[in-house]
Amino acid sequence: MSLVVKEKNHVRLVFLGAAGVGKTALIHRFLMDTFEPKHRRTVEELHSKEYEVSGATVKVEILDTSGSYSFPAMRKLSIQNSDAFALVYAVDDAESFESVKSLREEILEVKEDKFPPIVVVGNKAESGGERQVLAEDALSLVELDWNSRFVETSAKDNENVLEVFRELLQQANLPSRLSPALCKRRETLPKEQVLRPPMNKTNSCSVC
Repeated sequence: MSLVVKEKNHVRLVFLGAAGVGKTALIHRFLMDTFEPKHRRTVEELHSKEYEVSGATVKVEILDTSGSYSFPAMRKLSIQNSDAFALVYAVDDAESFESVKSLREEILEVKEDKFPPIVVVGNKAESGGERQVLAEDALSLVELDWNSRFVETSAKDNENVLEVFRELLQQANLPSRLSPALCKRRETLPKEQVLRPPMNKTNSCSVC
């Protein structure tokens, strides 16, 4: 039996985490190189991009989920339908790191996989507030105990944001040749499409 994993031409990435940790900020920084300092609560938004790589079209969907509302059924569906997961916490909020632990357990249960494709993201690394989660502690837990990838980021300063998406795409078995294309994403990609579920979106970010 061949153990070679076929490369995909379509993948869905989902961002999960507590409210206010910067999930939307990371996605917007990646897609549009913008940063909105004011937190706006998100219910759910699905962003879709198509990349032309070596003559092949690669479709990447990025699902931005809510951290403010408790919709267990919606979250479970998001996990079931996604290929790789970014679990985001804020380095100045220890409670948000505990939420990451709970979310990981839920992913393991829903996916029935001991080693799902997860990247744990410690955002707000530029924070002027007191750090509550040490990088070395998070790194030890995530990479040694969970066998997942860990990245500290700053959506505000655009630090390591691209690295998060590279890790997610690699774990989702997208073509490795896609990585260089990410660097030119704003030059070569078509106008972004935002797909919204049929619900009231008055309290979530609008994307032009």
